[in-house]
Amino acid sequence: MSSEVFDCIVIGAGIQGSCTAYQLAKNKQKTLLLEQFVLPHSRGSSHGQTRIIRKAYEEDFYTQMMQESYELWAELEKEAGVELYRRTGLLVMGPEKSEGFSKLKDTMQRHKIPTVFLEKQEFNEHIPNVNLSEGNGALIDTFAGVLYADRALRAVQRLFQCSGGVLKDGQTVTGVSPGAVVTVSTGSAVYRGKSVVITAGPWANTLLTHAGLQLPLKVVKINVCYWKEKIPGTYSVGQSFPCFIQMEPKEGEYDIYGLPSNEYPGLMKVTPDQHFVLDSHPSYGNIIIGAGFSGHGFKFSPIIGKVLSQLAMGQVPSHDLSPFRIQRFQSQSKSSL
Repeated sequence: MSSEVFDCIVIGAGIQGSCTAYQLAKNKQKTLLLEQFVLPHSRGSSHGQTRIIRKAYEEDFYTQMMQESYELWAELEKEAGVELYRRTGLLVMGPEKSEGFSKLKDTMQRHKIPTVFLEKQEFNEHIPNVNLSEGNGALIDTFAGVLYADRALRAVQRLFQCSGGVLKDGQTVTGVSPGAVVTVSTGSAVYRGKSVVITAGPWANTLLTHAGLQLPLKVVKINVCYWKEKIPGTYSVGQSFPCFIQMEPKEGEYDIYGLPSNEYPGLMKVTPDQHFVLDSHPSYGNIIIGAGFSGHGFKFSPIIGKVLSQLAMGQVPSHDLSPFRIQRFQSQSKSSL
């Protein structure tokens, strides 16, 4: 076992773990970022060309977090010197009288998010290439757009290493032993950290087993329509075809997303309420967990990285994390502690 002790070990080098590690390194924390696969790879939920970024949410806490997330993405762009975001606008359609669509409209108005509300009679005038289903309402989040996913992940990992962070790939974690100093074992080495952050996506529960905890996560298929742009950059509100979300579709249980790319639908891990887990282990305060990002977590990754790093450093998080606490699953959690 190495005698070296890191301030923090982050397990999982997807976008959430990489942003967390970067925030820790920026704050002068000696940080190790572990990834089980050899980088780059396409086996997690952070790979691919594009993801939607938006402020259009039903919940106030998501909209508030996205306000800062936009600012942090802009900072990352500047620091990395590469374009990470393109504004296209986002068309949101949903049953006009449903609770979800009504909540979304109210939240957008309450937070003064730049929004265009489209009446049925003017919809085709603005969006001629889409049919609005009978009974559906529509609005446009005008500052929404796409994030360049692979590019963003590479940029954050590079900035992390430039800040003094240590990134090790091909390191499958085989054990996590809690304690004042947490011991993390892999197939080839043993590492020690004053705190550990677990952002391992679909593998989170496998790691949490070592700490006597299981979260109620389930795998579901993402409903995503990707299309290839014949001329890059042409899809936008100005071209009458922005990204889109169809809420509560008749075709399935989950919303349908559409955006320009060359990708295909994948799988995601969701919690029962489809909200994130951002919390400390109920018995070990120096083990921090970020999980259940439910297919919509990529856009939040800079702010998620910030609050997870704050938890790892023993600081009070800059956002209210009560909607993301593990204890909301108390009756469902399989904990032996």
